[in-house]
Amino acid sequence: MSLPREHRRRLVGLACPVYGELLAGVVAGIVNMVWVARLGGPAVAAVAVATNVENLALGLILMAGGGTTVLVARARGAGDQAALRTAVRGGWALCALLIPPVAVGGWALREPLARLLLGGADGAALRLAVGYFAVSLPGLAVFFAQNLLDGVLKGAGDTRTPMRLALLANALILVLDPLFVFGLCGLPRLGVTGAAWATVAGRSAALAAGLVALRQAAAARPAGRTLSGCFAALRATAATGLPMAADFTARMAGSLLLVAVVARIGVASVAAYAIATKAMYVATMSFYAVRQAAAIHTAHNLGAGRDQRAAIARQAALLGAALGALAALVLLAAAPWVMRAFGARPDVAAAGTAFLRCVGPYLALLGCFIALGGVFEGAGGSPLMLRVTLAGTAVQLPLAYGLSGLGLPGVCAAMAVAAALQCLVVLALSRRFALPRAPARRAAERVGAP
Repeated sequence: MSLPREHRRRLVGLACPVYGELLAGVVAGIVNMVWVARLGGPAVAAVAVATNVENLALGLILMAGGGTTVLVARARGAGDQAALRTAVRGGWALCALLIPPVAVGGWALREPLARLLLGGADGAALRLAVGYFAVSLPGLAVFFAQNLLDGVLKGAGDTRTPMRLALLANALILVLDPLFVFGLCGLPRLGVTGAAWATVAGRSAALAAGLVALRQAAAARPAGRTLSGCFAALRATAATGLPMAADFTARMAGSLLLVAVVARIGVASVAAYAIATKAMYVATMSFYAVRQAAAIHTAHNLGAGRDQRAAIARQAALLGAALGALAALVLLAAAPWVMRAFGARPDVAAAGTAFLRCVGPYLALLGCFIALGGVFEGAGGSPLMLRVTLAGTAVQLPLAYGLSGLGLPGVCAAMAVAAALQCLVVLALSRRFALPRAPARRAAERVGAP
């Protein structure tokens, strides 16, 4: 088998389960919302606010999960069991450091947080949000641990087990949601808080199953147990994962600011843009699946002493662009039906259809850019990707503001221009950043491992 074909086969093999896992996460949110919607508007608002908080928290756990994935993959490629166990230890140590301020601090500040996100208004939505936060924010400890465990397994080359764990969690949430929310089968009726308990319970079961799977792997054996060794491992994981987390946070912030730009056009455009972006999630999640696969494959090859960045980058870029082009063709043909499926009124449907039919170039370029980012992450170039993301956002927002007079197609054009510039920059940089000395190896040396 030719080398390019082998890289492509490996990327697809890693990415497909990751895509299934990401889709499962979206389904869990939809399941929660379907049941909660029967409780009325205030309940929907409470869960929507909590979901946004969880999305922000995801940026934090990416620091531990993403960093651990890269370091484990690099150590696995080198066949260095000491470095592999050190990488795992560093991930768990960082996760343990992040959980208390988020889970405990969030619980303590649940009412001020809910009041802030709901605009300071009192009423049913505030009361329900506070109740939901009382369960969901401490439950982030399970969410963080589950994401870290998934990162360890992915770094070891196993992307199928995280997908199975996500499906297990979703199946349990699907069953437990109506039981807890409406008090079926003799259980107490918990309402909105029941949805939070169902989510935490489903994730807890998946975490327990994942820990069993991890215990059976060699990566579960701990490395050196000294305090200095633990700190060195933690620092290595944070140094690797922090730029990834910052990149994700920058993208989230850019998306929120773009909504503010769209708001200048009108309420109908905001509604159309919101529906269109939800439809695009199915495509963009495939880009991030390829990104994770490229990071794992790149790190593994580098750990084994094979610098295949250029070849992997070509295949990742082609795969991301192809997925973007496919999504563009589907949306071009299905745009009116997509808007109709979301129940959009005529003016919203017209604006959303126009946007989805213009978004093709943006999706192809975005798919290429996001997929290439995985090669940078796997090779220690995440800080460069963060700079490119920030630069692209700095171009996109003012350009979208200037072109917003053309309606949503103008905003779409600004998005495409920014994505094109980002693609050009990462393609130019893809062979020019120096390979770092592996953080996992440095940590292992400080621990005193051979």
